Amino acid sequence: MKRILKELDTRRHDARLGGGQRRIDAQHGKGKLTARERIEVLLDEGSFEEFDMFKAHRCVDFGMDKVKIPGDGVITGWGTINGRLVYVFSQDFTVFGGSLSETHAEKICKIMDMAMKNGAPVIGLNDSGGARIQEGVASLAGYADVFQKNILASGVIPQISVIMGPCAGGAVYSPAMTDFIYMVRDSSYMFVTGPDVVKTVTNEVVTAEELGGARTHTTKSSVADGAFDNDIETLHEIRRLFDFLPLNNRQDVPQRPFFDDPERIEPSLDTLVPENPNLPYDMKELVRKVADEGDFFETQADFAANILTGFIRIEGRTVGVVANQPLVLAGVLDIDSSRKAARFVRFCDAFNIPILTFVDVPGFLPGTAQEYGGVIKHGAKLLFAYGEATVPKVTVITRKAYGGAYDVMASKHLRGDFNYAWPTAQIAVMGAKGAVEILYRSELDDPEKIAQRTAEYEARFANPFVAAEKGFIDDVIMPHSTRKRVARAFASLRNKELKNPWKKHDNMPL
Repeated sequence: MKRILKELDTRRHDARLGGGQRRIDAQHGKGKLTARERIEVLLDEGSFEEFDMFKAHRCVDFGMDKVKIPGDGVITGWGTINGRLVYVFSQDFTVFGGSLSETHAEKICKIMDMAMKNGAPVIGLNDSGGARIQEGVASLAGYADVFQKNILASGVIPQISVIMGPCAGGAVYSPAMTDFIYMVRDSSYMFVTGPDVVKTVTNEVVTAEELGGARTHTTKSSVADGAFDNDIETLHEIRRLFDFLPLNNRQDVPQRPFFDDPERIEPSLDTLVPENPNLPYDMKELVRKVADEGDFFETQADFAANILTGFIRIEGRTVGVVANQPLVLAGVLDIDSSRKAARFVRFCDAFNIPILTFVDVPGFLPGTAQEYGGVIKHGAKLLFAYGEATVPKVTVITRKAYGGAYDVMASKHLRGDFNYAWPTAQIAVMGAKGAVEILYRSELDDPEKIAQRTAEYEARFANPFVAAEKGFIDDVIMPHSTRKRVARAFASLRNKELKNPWKKHDNMPL
């Protein structure tokens, strides 16, 4: 018996070493944690239970039958984050460069199946050189199996991808189908084809960092939701994100103790909006002053900053926030901001997360670049996302809500439950100047008359009361009472039931 126990201990020790001490030291030399160390940081201490520690590849070509490392380059299992169940896989770059083989894929698929059965999220820590060339099409088949699991899990359990090293070729499509992607600055990258292939095909000379680094994907492509400076910070932020999310699409949002009075009054909000309608202000100030303890977890902060998306808590319960940001492009809607917000709204709706919308939008961005880029269809994505959402929706218009953008931003007409406006709100087809130039075109030669017409238009329409008279605004509220009114609104909507007509699936404008 002792001999058998000793053999088990030896085998476990060998498996934990992965590719060996030399490769572990090389990983540390790059400022990166090993696959096991990452799991230790991500999960609660002592909670990790591993699966398939001894599983090995089956390849016999190219001398692979002589090199078999237990675990085959990926560590899989389950554990807890602040006591809540989660399934995890962590690719081990010290073993065959973390490359994906047939058995490597089987291990990932196994925990994804278990996550679906038990209704718990999956977090993937990606650090892989891609498909294992020695296995040929078998490794490609493995990728496709993982892709299929991602697709079936979408909207059922939250899926989070953390890119902590290279992620190239077919490997990028699994993270791309997950709900959130986070990267590590200067040590992770994602691209379909690497710099060498790009140079061969297009003659472009580009570094891996420029082509697919964290800065590229958080500011230009919008592939990644955020990036952090090192492995430790990234994993701690993933723990923070996880705390906002329900375990699956049948559960309500998590609730935790809160120490912030829901009735709290914020007098500073009464002067947040400048008297000059053309001056900007920071919408994040409003978001934080409404949130419990001022805690706001922003997503895609560096992309399309003219709209804010992220999570807060109100009375300890998660709420998704979408807000126009007047500091950037006056908060205008465009292609990028519409796509960003639409995906976020759909995620919230899929996982029963109520949506709070703060509106200060002058309209959609005009110009040939926007029209040629398909702003009509991209804007329709956000319209579609809000219109199909059945979760509680509370909207607060702080200043401008002009034209079609008023409709799109969770208006009463898109089944908004509570639609409030501040006294500073201006709800109209367009701004006074543009409206007057159209309505009184024949008087454009007379500046005095135009100024008078503009003043008359502003007096009539540059306020929230016309919309309130028609019932499109439920109440005009004092800015300082916003947290109180929003908290009461969401509390009253906790038992909301709303169903869309039966369909196999919708055909949103992609």
